[in-house]
Amino acid sequence: LDGGWDSMHDPALMKDMVEAGEIIKEKLSDNRRIRIISDYDVDGVTSNYILLLGLRRTWAALHGSCADDCTVVDYDIPHRVHDGYGINKRLIDAAIADGVDTIITCDNGIAAIEQVRYAKERGLTVIVTDHHQIPFEESDGGERIYMLPQADAVIDNQRQDCEYPFKGLCGAGVAFKLIQYMYRICGIAESEVNEFMEILGLATNCDMMDLVDENRLYVKYALESLKDSRNPGLNALMMLSGRNEKKISTYDLGFLIGPCINAAGRLDTARRSLELFLTEDPEKAVQLAQELKELNDARKDMTLRGTEEAKALIARSDLKNDAVLVVPLYACHESLAGIIAGK
Repeated sequence: LDGGWDSMHDPALMKDMVEAGEIIKEKLSDNRRIRIISDYDVDGVTSNYILLLGLRRTWAALHGSCADDCTVVDYDIPHRVHDGYGINKRLIDAAIADGVDTIITCDNGIAAIEQVRYAKERGLTVIVTDHHQIPFEESDGGERIYMLPQADAVIDNQRQDCEYPFKGLCGAGVAFKLIQYMYRICGIAESEVNEFMEILGLATNCDMMDLVDENRLYVKYALESLKDSRNPGLNALMMLSGRNEKKISTYDLGFLIGPCINAAGRLDTARRSLELFLTEDPEKAVQLAQELKELNDARKDMTLRGTEEAKALIARSDLKNDAVLVVPLYACHESLAGIIAGK
């Protein structure tokens, strides 16, 4: 409960961390283009943010320049409806067309066996960072055969051969560890990584990770830091959510701020949420935050209507006698189906 900075684990303990660090350092030194591809939820957007700014800072240290001058590290986020979850062929082809040399995934990629194979066949370097369970098949004897994508490095603390002592990190946590290690090997004070702690705490809370070990430290720090956040986007979102930033709680993160960030990925594009985190203009931040809040309000209205429609359909049909409810809502937005089913 009272853990401090010294309770954080060494990122080098993660399998393939050293290999990934060497690859990325070489790519940045040679000005090779790197594209970060994340998921479209809070954890994915924050993972992207951490890697994007962290790698730009690393590039700047290697070249004796300013991080704002970095043009070799960019990002992409799949569209929930058009692309579905995770890295895919369209995103890979788009990266190749843009002259990208290396793709780094975050909060996705561990199950992208075919997609990674396709990227490698097209000549890309691929580094996977993820926190999801490793896919497996069972042999006739019941033995699990785990399958990893054939990327140049696969950083996932769920790997059976990973010695990292804590398995409960979210995707942003794994991204955070990669940047911590990059700072270490590129001569940047590791303490600088703490600027990402409030974003990491937000992701940890919203991705519903167990608040034990390092995770408790991240969320504890985030709650303190968000009282006086230096991120204009987060400040604007908290203000529009009607919260007193001096008394912000995990409830505010998980049920007020997080849903607004998620709403962009559900009803529009998660790029808008990442733009909110990235902007340094307070007026632009307020505009973007208002747009996200309006999207979330629309999401809530659509969810309510869908839930009431489903309940009415069940009540007036034989569905109410079924042990398992399969309810056809043909007009339901596909990103809301799970929320409505849960309700």
